[in-house]
Amino acid sequence: DSVLADLSWLGLTWDEGPNTPLAKYGPYRQSERSTLYSKIANSLIESGKAYPCFSTPEELDAMKARMEAEGIPPRYDGTWRDADPEVVKAKIDAGDPYTVRFKVPAGARVVIDDAVRGTVSWDAEATVGDFILLRSSGVPVYNFCVAVDDASMGITTVIRAEEHLTNTLRQGLILDALGAPRPRYAHCSLILGEDKQKLSKRHGATSCNQFRLDGFLPDAMINYLALLGWNDGTDNEIFTREELIDAFDIDRIVKSPSVFDMDKLKWVNSQHLKRMEVEEILGLVEEQLGFMGMIKEGADEAKKSDFIFATTALAKQMLETTQDAATNAKTVLGYSLPAAFADLEDGSEAKEMVKQGNFYGIAMKIIEMYESGSFPTPDSSNLLAAFMDGSNKAIVEDNQVGGGDETSYPQAYKATMKSVAKEMKVKGKNLFHPVRLALTGEMSGQDVTKQMSLLALASEDDTAVNAEAADVVTIEARMEKLKGFCDSIPEEFRASKQASDDAANRSKDGKKQTKAEEEAAAAAPAVADPLDGYEGPPITALDIRVGRINKVWVHEEADKLFCEEIDVGEDEPRQIASGLRPYMNAEDLEGRMVLVLCNLKARKLAGFPSHGMVLCASNEDHSVVKLVSVPVEAKIGERVTVPGFDFEGEEGAPFAENKVGKKKVFEKIAPFLQTSEYGVPTFGGRPLLTSAGVCTSPINKGSVS
Repeated sequence: DSVLADLSWLGLTWDEGPNTPLAKYGPYRQSERSTLYSKIANSLIESGKAYPCFSTPEELDAMKARMEAEGIPPRYDGTWRDADPEVVKAKIDAGDPYTVRFKVPAGARVVIDDAVRGTVSWDAEATVGDFILLRSSGVPVYNFCVAVDDASMGITTVIRAEEHLTNTLRQGLILDALGAPRPRYAHCSLILGEDKQKLSKRHGATSCNQFRLDGFLPDAMINYLALLGWNDGTDNEIFTREELIDAFDIDRIVKSPSVFDMDKLKWVNSQHLKRMEVEEILGLVEEQLGFMGMIKEGADEAKKSDFIFATTALAKQMLETTQDAATNAKTVLGYSLPAAFADLEDGSEAKEMVKQGNFYGIAMKIIEMYESGSFPTPDSSNLLAAFMDGSNKAIVEDNQVGGGDETSYPQAYKATMKSVAKEMKVKGKNLFHPVRLALTGEMSGQDVTKQMSLLALASEDDTAVNAEAADVVTIEARMEKLKGFCDSIPEEFRASKQASDDAANRSKDGKKQTKAEEEAAAAAPAVADPLDGYEGPPITALDIRVGRINKVWVHEEADKLFCEEIDVGEDEPRQIASGLRPYMNAEDLEGRMVLVLCNLKARKLAGFPSHGMVLCASNEDHSVVKLVSVPVEAKIGERVTVPGFDFEGEEGAPFAENKVGKKKVFEKIAPFLQTSEYGVPTFGGRPLLTSAGVCTSPINKGSVS
């Protein structure tokens, strides 16, 4: 029943089977087909193709020991194969126990044309000997059941694991004896765990239902499982169910074993989720919130719906599974700011930021404004404002500001941040990082107004949220904790280091601005910095290196892929698959210096192990794609830098491959990787540099990916 339930969840419905009206070939459970197996076994005895065997277990053990001692592969020696019919009848009449054995024809060979393995053959007589069909208890053995079922149900194609290949010998002999056609066989390689061992319980989820509980989509599971040992000959990895049905061809199943990669499954699942509208996911997110006990029983339906909608919209773009929406909501509703500055982990991003001195003043300003009632908070009459655009459509992009007029919460918050920035003379990350830590307890995350709005939904009167299960920390409790934290910050970290340094420099130089200079500076228009408001990962998270393409060849099974061997300054060159084939010739690539994103986790593209990504520039619709040009004197393997960012030391070290994938680091940075009006690849308007100078491209005002 659990297998049938799993198949139903996956959407693999059957045309005929258990509980199917007008079933033609039933019953379908082997336990219900015992009479049929016995009848066919007797018919094989009557036709001389099988026989009763009265050998005792002790005799069989002795037979096996003798053959092993003689160096002969153990098999039944045929003692009862041609026994006197009168003796056989007498033993049956006496009630002696017996098995039914298949009489393997002398000199028999079984040959199949396997769709995956090619031609496979066995010398039946030498390999198996006369094998058992029915045990002495009358219970049929597996291979007999399978052969009878295939014959009686008209099975035409059998696709199964390679470990069943040897079973085909016995099944083929039985089918021949029954005069039934053999199905076409396709024996697929086993699926391995990441340790390259046979997939088992120790590798994680043990049932389809566990994947359902973990928030995976049925269509994504089907998509990923289909790619384990099969591809359609292109570099496409995301398929709808209908596309898979149209594209699948048994002849494209590959022999090599596939590795079950949980990260890859999550990526496939995330791509399916991205294609869905918020409204399509609500029921699945509600299920996950229910699993975690975050929704009160008997909660007000309208308030429950609003909270589920907000939870889904907030996490939509970062979802790998629907479970992520629930866990993200729990993180947002919690508040992990420690009680004291000393409790921050040494060397952590948060502690280093507080040490810069901006945090204390900004946090105290937030507390002051909150206590005076001037700090904006979500409007209780429109708590979804941050999640809806002007046309009341769900916002899923984190950089979109919520709808409503200038008095709505998202707009009021934005105006307040501008006011605080002007009053405290801070901007960019020096403002937004302290504000985020003060309000959410985290250094990174989704838009603050959306997070505060979700908190308001969980804190309102008669909320649908189970505060205890969701670990809700209200805004009031956060402000109290923030006060205590600020009180613990040492005096030396209560003023901006930059401001102190500037004052010291002015004092040292003995210079002072005149009133006219101050007024002129104040009146000067501010130059917009593309990175103002940027709250994504630092560009230093990426390990972009200079590489040289040594070799290029066409992927045998994917029409759009080149396979490249690229020297990036490591002991061995990397192998990278790229989708450049529609845009460039192989001969134009060989010997070229390129930029390679190196800290991506290795994964297979259409069966090819690819470790890294070649960066290219493209126009708006990606109809034109060109390599980023690297200065000829740049050093192979050197890391590309960006002015204004420290690429040295621990803080400048690139993120680990797993973190880049799981945190979607490149996806968050990519919108800020663009080419200038002169074709210079930039991050937030700052050029990508090598030791030999600036990188270039022939594409102006394009993107880099």
